[in-house]
Amino acid sequence: MSSIKVSVILPVYNVENYLRQCMDSVMGQTLKDIEIICVDDGSSDDSPAILEEFARKDSRIRILTQQNAGAGAARNLGMKYAKGRYLSFLDSDDFFEPDMLEKSYEKAEEYQAQIVVFRSDQYLTEQKSYKPMPWTLRMQEVPPYAPFSHRQMTDNIFKVFVGWAWDKLFLRSFVEEKQLLFQEQRTSNDLLFVFSAVALAKRIAVLDNVLAHQRRDAKDSLSKTREKSWGCFYDALTALRERLCREGMYEEVERDYINYALHFSLWNLNTLAEPTRSVLKNKLLTEWFRDLGISGKEPAYFYIRSEYDQYRKLLDGETKER
Repeated sequence: MSSIKVSVILPVYNVENYLRQCMDSVMGQTLKDIEIICVDDGSSDDSPAILEEFARKDSRIRILTQQNAGAGAARNLGMKYAKGRYLSFLDSDDFFEPDMLEKSYEKAEEYQAQIVVFRSDQYLTEQKSYKPMPWTLRMQEVPPYAPFSHRQMTDNIFKVFVGWAWDKLFLRSFVEEKQLLFQEQRTSNDLLFVFSAVALAKRIAVLDNVLAHQRRDAKDSLSKTREKSWGCFYDALTALRERLCREGMYEEVERDYINYALHFSLWNLNTLAEPTRSVLKNKLLTEWFRDLGISGKEPAYFYIRSEYDQYRKLLDGETKER
């Protein structure tokens, strides 16, 4: 292809049950000038054979392989080979509206945007139904014009969008200029990439359309993965803070960051099962609340009272146990 408009980077790991639907939704995009970079992350099922089957039918598909290292490492490998003007990072068990890439590409070109964010919803596999996720794009917190930067957002800049990559389109030259990479860890591997991009971008645009569908399957619970990688969120948060400090931006966004750090810490705690939950609770109380800058702040410092109240209950419970 003489001009690749979007490089679609697709980490693939043991998704034989869903991969065909995902690939059909990418190959069937109304935007045709794309390349599809599939990175097999050491799959042990029929996923590699399915990718080869699709590659024989579509010359836009390129297959890369790596030993199992997680989606972050797979996305980084895909980026090394990407030639498109924009980058799209899609998860191989999800699927997409046929015009997802066309609409986001046109929006990016219209505003010369470095990031375009669009809406997504959940697809509940067993019920075969869709569930809205209005919190993934808080339109009321972005200005009524485009493009904009984080300085024009009216709420916590780390909660206007969600820290995952697949509901966004990124300008490749911006990603390369800022040397943005995914963390190569098991979970929370896209938070650093996404929130660094949001903080650094001067030109962001949004699409108020549901263009991606995140699969939720009770048999394939992410919480099971997080039982083994319960500290990844902390590593992501500290890496984001280090990046903000290097950019000379941390003081500007410190309150937003600390509020988000509390929010994400509590979310991880509340969604873990025992005995891992108690291990994380102890780590938060003895080290991580302090390390993340949460400890010692007045109640008025926190944006969401219910999150502060849970934090206080955790602290009070620790005091009683002593």
